[in-house]
Amino acid sequence: MSGDSGDWRPGATLATLRLRARRLEAARGFFAARGVLEVDTPALVRCAVTDVHIHAATVQLAGVPQPLHLHTSPEYAMKRLLAAGSGDIYQICHVMRGEERGRLHNPEFTLIEWYRLGASIDALMDEVEALVRLLAAPAAAAPAARMSYQRAFERVLGLDPLTASESALRAAAARAGLEAGTVASGERDDLLDLLMGIAVGPQLGRGAMCFVHRYPASQAALARLDPDDARVALRFELYLEGVELANGFVELGDAAEQRARFEAERRARAARGLAAPPLDERLLAALAHGLPACAGVALGFDRLLMLATGTRDIAAVMPFTIDRA
Repeated sequence: MSGDSGDWRPGATLATLRLRARRLEAARGFFAARGVLEVDTPALVRCAVTDVHIHAATVQLAGVPQPLHLHTSPEYAMKRLLAAGSGDIYQICHVMRGEERGRLHNPEFTLIEWYRLGASIDALMDEVEALVRLLAAPAAAAPAARMSYQRAFERVLGLDPLTASESALRAAAARAGLEAGTVASGERDDLLDLLMGIAVGPQLGRGAMCFVHRYPASQAALARLDPDDARVALRFELYLEGVELANGFVELGDAAEQRARFEAERRARAARGLAAPPLDERLLAALAHGLPACAGVALGFDRLLMLATGTRDIAAVMPFTIDRA
């Protein structure tokens, strides 16, 4: 008998589990009312993501010669559906990511991810705001604020993230309490990520949702660059009470540009001693075939429910965290 056998109960109360079920039902009703199709894509995928900050779990199944990976997002498969003509789609699914544990993190969590054809960044933020207001009530009742990434850094840290030198970013990180060694070794985007995580983000969304949009072009990921300012990408994140809830893009449809970005990420992973997975050629083929103009977003449902219930720990709204699995 396992030494953990006595800890068999779920982490969340039964009342919270019922609330969780009602909010998931409400999310499905939200999309059904808007004519968005629910889809279901595999949790096991052949290609891991190349993002240096996301770590996929590897699985070896008996009878399957090559290793597979637990998906960290349904994004790639959903874009293949979009290229095949699915129209507007959404998915509610569990995803798995390594090196994510803590008050706001569990390695397995629930994402609500959706894509809207022809949507602008502003239209998608409008829809995210409507869904979060529905699901996170009463915590998200107030109208949302919107500010550029540049403005958020200027307001909190007094520096322009698009033009500040690396030494200025390191000095800001040191003032925010990062250890000298960590700061000194940081690359520019690493420093920006650290500053957003420890200094800027926690100040956002206090009392009302806050959308931070137009991230630096170097952090575009799978987003298009802004045609009016190539220094920034058509990407946004949503914060509420200092917690990041969603990450959205006006999606990049250029296969050659996406391949170049993936290759740059593979080189960055290799330089850090991380595995550099092969590119997802099926996704790139779908983009080459033609991804319709669209915008998409991934919303962390567990964090949203955490804020809706006023708890400070994600474990309180999850049936079973990794410690109870």
